[in-house]
Amino acid sequence: MKVSKSVFGSSVIIALLFLIWGALMPDQLEKSASAVQGFLQTKFGWFYLLAATGILVFIVTLVFTRFGNIKLGKDDEEPEYPFITWFAMLFSAGMGIGLVFWGVAEPLSHFASPPTGEGGTQQDAVNSLRYTLFHWGFHPWAIYTLIALALAYFKFRKDAPGLISSTFYPLLGERVNGPIGKTIDVLAVFATVFGVATSLGLGAAQIAAGASFLFAPIENTVSTQLVIIAIVTVLFMISAWSGLNKGIMYLSNINIVLAVALLLFLIITGPTLFMANLFTTTLGGYLQQLVQMSLQITPFENTQRAAWTQDWTIFYWAWWISWSPFVGTFIARVSRGRTIREFILGVLAVPTLFSAIWFSAMGGAGLHADMFDNAGLVETMGNLGTEVALFSLFETLPLGTILSLLAILLISTFFITSADSATFVLGMQTTNGSLNPPNSVKLTWGFIQSAAAAVLLISGGLSGLQTAAIIAAFPFTFVLIGMGVSLFVSLKKEKKAPKRAKAV
Repeated sequence: MKVSKSVFGSSVIIALLFLIWGALMPDQLEKSASAVQGFLQTKFGWFYLLAATGILVFIVTLVFTRFGNIKLGKDDEEPEYPFITWFAMLFSAGMGIGLVFWGVAEPLSHFASPPTGEGGTQQDAVNSLRYTLFHWGFHPWAIYTLIALALAYFKFRKDAPGLISSTFYPLLGERVNGPIGKTIDVLAVFATVFGVATSLGLGAAQIAAGASFLFAPIENTVSTQLVIIAIVTVLFMISAWSGLNKGIMYLSNINIVLAVALLLFLIITGPTLFMANLFTTTLGGYLQQLVQMSLQITPFENTQRAAWTQDWTIFYWAWWISWSPFVGTFIARVSRGRTIREFILGVLAVPTLFSAIWFSAMGGAGLHADMFDNAGLVETMGNLGTEVALFSLFETLPLGTILSLLAILLISTFFITSADSATFVLGMQTTNGSLNPPNSVKLTWGFIQSAAAAVLLISGGLSGLQTAAIIAAFPFTFVLIGMGVSLFVSLKKEKKAPKRAKAV
């Protein structure tokens, strides 16, 4: 396997320059990044909304076309992994840490500070779950689906290198091997590093908050978070060294088991009927108002609504876009042999349904505790930060300490699999698409990822993490749009696909 010196070298230099800047002048980094973030959110919020919604429409349309029967591989190939393992791996890579971090915190945040009004009403509670599912539902998984579908199609069916730039061959021809193609790959690496660093920072912050909540001598400080990043870095380096079919696969299955166990315990011991009713209402409201929420930029409304849209929806769309080269490449790697229709339905629908159940249980329990049991979760979250919301909820439940320990373990394993998967993907993108990149390259990217998360925490805390995601996503949005166009051009040239499509 050959390391792409131009892509690897350019990407490493850009990342190291950023790390040096953040280490030597963290205040200046925070100020400069915040200025860029504000400009992008204010001037290009409409662009993020249209791009994300356009991608969703394109992906859903493919399901109902003749292209749905085309295999991501040769016509006689079968899926490499069984469905449950496949889902566990894509889900752990796609959203793990974020689901745990925001499971209670986001619904409570929307309940207390909704897009309009003062908050705290029953309607705000209903809307809070609908907005949360909107941010974690079809749109992010459509973004992941597009990039994963294009990569898997060109890699396994057209035998192209597993690079982002290779998906542009129908549009650029041999120019994908020149400066234009290398620039596309560098943008993908840049977005991956800072998109993943955002989640690693969130994970470190929540692990520190949980440890501080459970053990008084431990303080939730940046120093504690940096120690956690260092410890988990060693662990995911070990996992990365063991390879895809050992470390990542085993940990992904463990993640699903832990997440489902935590979810079931909460459903059984919590306000079960309330959660079920909230799930039904949330899913119905989400599907009914999906179009309106997708395109709502509020040009004439008050600053409260505009600020909410920028702080939440636009941030999320940018975060998912910055994550997409990493998650998309990883999903493509484990999806060989599936049909386009099966792939889209699996990647788009199943995680969205799981997210609806997850937030209805986690967020529903938090809302019930705050509204009917006077638990004061919103007040606690306001005083101690969003990262303590989950542990504050567990304190009100039976076996709360055990639940908190289980949650910390789950966050840690999600942390490891996300970082592990990202090192694998970054290795692929800088070794000409190798399906088994060398450990030396993976470990290099593992160190850079962790260092980026540390620098972002030092320079700006959680807001610094969000800023990095938004900035990294903007240039890559154009790459995503180009990938969609290129994929469609190539699909149109396909001969009639075989009718049989066996699901596993």
